[in-house]
Amino acid sequence: MPHLPDVVLWSVPAFVLLTVVEMVSYRLRPDEEAAGYAAKDAATSVGMGLGSLVFDALWKIPIVAVYSAVYTLTPLRVPVLWWTLPLMLLAQDFFYYWSHRGHHVIRVLWACHVVHHSSEKFNFTTALRQPWTTWTVWPFYVPMIALGVHPAAVAFCSGTNLVYQFWVHTERVGKLPRPFEYVLNTPSHHRVHHASQGGYLDRNFGGILIIWDRVFGSFVPETERPVYGLTKNINTYNPLRVATHEYAAIARDVRAAGSWSERAGRVFRGPGWQPAGTGAPDTVKAPKAAETAAAKEPATKEPVA
Repeated sequence: MPHLPDVVLWSVPAFVLLTVVEMVSYRLRPDEEAAGYAAKDAATSVGMGLGSLVFDALWKIPIVAVYSAVYTLTPLRVPVLWWTLPLMLLAQDFFYYWSHRGHHVIRVLWACHVVHHSSEKFNFTTALRQPWTTWTVWPFYVPMIALGVHPAAVAFCSGTNLVYQFWVHTERVGKLPRPFEYVLNTPSHHRVHHASQGGYLDRNFGGILIIWDRVFGSFVPETERPVYGLTKNINTYNPLRVATHEYAAIARDVRAAGSWSERAGRVFRGPGWQPAGTGAPDTVKAPKAAETAAAKEPATKEPVA
């Protein structure tokens, strides 16, 4: 197995530089309609990113053990060569799409991913607002390991995907030329993904490529200015609450449930799921990706992530 660089670590200086440039751009050329920056929000996002490094190191121990076991058991081997690496990146991006989509439509997975959507701002620091419970992600990449891709190669591809997505968290870049917008995940597509309007909810899950969304029916173009955050915002900058608030909400709902089927639904159904005969959803998420945009009701934005 050849040595593969830690692309996330090597990209940190670029992250810092781009963030400073974006901040300065808002000073020199303000946009009153853009979400822009807020000091407490940016500090929370950076804090969540630093915390994720610590927790990811802890989760990595059992995950690497499982991946290593699967890799040892499979007779298949995919060498890391100049022509196989792009195919690995393509496969990882495909499985990332399904991981990302799953983390929007299954509530216990959404409890992890909601952290990334909890800011009402959309800038480069939002890209750093990462969850502390990424133990829910690893099962989606087991097929790659079973097909003979070395765990280190999967980690490299995942890091590359994460680094790519940093630059799409901005309002300072408009729509790109049509060929780029058709194939790649761009700031325009990702602004839709972070929006809380009903027609934008649960759309544009792609990491590097947007073609998966076009193929699997989850693509929506940016037509109106997005409103960022959750359909019911958490109104806190406390990193511990940002990281755990949806797990706490699940625990409350399970405790109050009247049957085992309802308890299972509160955990494994969509974030906005309610048992038949109950009132409107009381969670931070609304309709699932499988619903059409036309069938969604616009989300109500609560005052003051």
